[in-house]
Amino acid sequence: MSTSFVPVSFNVPEKLETDKFRLRMLTINDVVKDYDAVMTSIDHLQGVFGERSTWPSKELTLEQDLIDLDWHQKEFQRRTSFAYTVMNLDESQCLGCVYLFPAQNEEVDAKIYLWVRQSEFEKGLDPILFVTVRNWITKVWPFKKVLYPGRE
Repeated sequence: MSTSFVPVSFNVPEKLETDKFRLRMLTINDVVKDYDAVMTSIDHLQGVFGERSTWPSKELTLEQDLIDLDWHQKEFQRRTSFAYTVMNLDESQCLGCVYLFPAQNEEVDAKIYLWVRQSEFEKGLDPILFVTVRNWITKVWPFKKVLYPGRE
């Protein structure tokens, strides 16, 4: 049986909003926009989850993405991991995602991965998102030691 990796008393943030984007729980309802962000950025996203990761592949289907989003949504509801979509403020486009996963190492509380679609990376959104997320994690979340694989 899986358990929450945040204390039961911790109120998981529903969203984080800035003047550039909104983070909120990733759900199955985001599949079309998420799929577009992923498929228009395949080469750019290779390696986000480490050298050995095969995600995303050109063979990824909308249905497979829906399954992934369903899994992320269920884990969020169960408090075993947290996946946030990064949307523009009018919610017309997915700009990327942020994932908070429990670490397999007792010395680390969480591993956090994030990505932005290639077009937003080219506009400079990636470092803005990273700094914003890192500050949010430090100020709001109950983690003492966090890893940002591939970033720090």
